[in-house]
Amino acid sequence: MSTEANVALLRRAWDEVYGKGCVDSIGELVLDDVVAHEPDGDVRGAEDFKQYLTTYLAAFPDRSVTIEDVVAEGDKVVSRYTVRGTHKGVTDEYGPPTGREVVIQGITLYHFKDGKLAELWDLYDNLAVMQQLGSMLEPERPSPS
Repeated sequence: MSTEANVALLRRAWDEVYGKGCVDSIGELVLDDVVAHEPDGDVRGAEDFKQYLTTYLAAFPDRSVTIEDVVAEGDKVVSRYTVRGTHKGVTDEYGPPTGREVVIQGITLYHFKDGKLAELWDLYDNLAVMQQLGSMLEPERPSPS
């Protein structure tokens, strides 16, 4: 596939899956043996990836997604994004719902193969998310002298 086709597939994935919550599109978008390198561990295979996304989409049901930047070359595409939402569902990583609003900013590198997503590396400030949820205390700042 062309670089432009990979970018179009990435934008479709963000719109359908993250924006609209259509996890049934996963089979059309990723390879069966897709690997997602997430901050809390790797997710392997299309079915596990679908379940992983289902959990997070349910945890932040009112989320809004903004793709800030997209850079592509060959079979790799990078997106910088901002996700805003209210923590209303359980996840292993963030625990029970807190009802708190969060802003998650991140960058993901995607590798495409045979017209589908083959592997991704997702990086975001997980500590900042946990602090916004009240799971981690903010570090004390030294008082000015």
